[in-house]
Amino acid sequence: MSTLPPSAVKLFPDDSIEKKVYNLVNSLENYIPIMNDRNRLSFALLNFLKGQGDPPLISVKNNKLTLKDIKIAELAKIIEEKLAAIK
Repeated sequence: MSTLPPSAVKLFPDDSIEKKVYNLVNSLENYIPIMNDRNRLSFALLNFLKGQGDPPLISVKNNKLTLKDIKIAELAKIIEEKLAAIK
């Protein structure tokens, strides 16, 4: 049995909305320590910016994130402020 090499990963350009949203959420790793939680939240926020998802407060609640040293409402407020800068 042989193993094929993994597929190449295509990165987003630095000026893309996807890269900005994922970088925004990754900057909150002090509050959201689990990487998979950050990825799920980034995807939800990206959908919100495209007009298909829920606002940050609902996304933070629905994704059942493991939070550290912050409350849900405070995190949602921080995210909303940072998203306003991206738009």
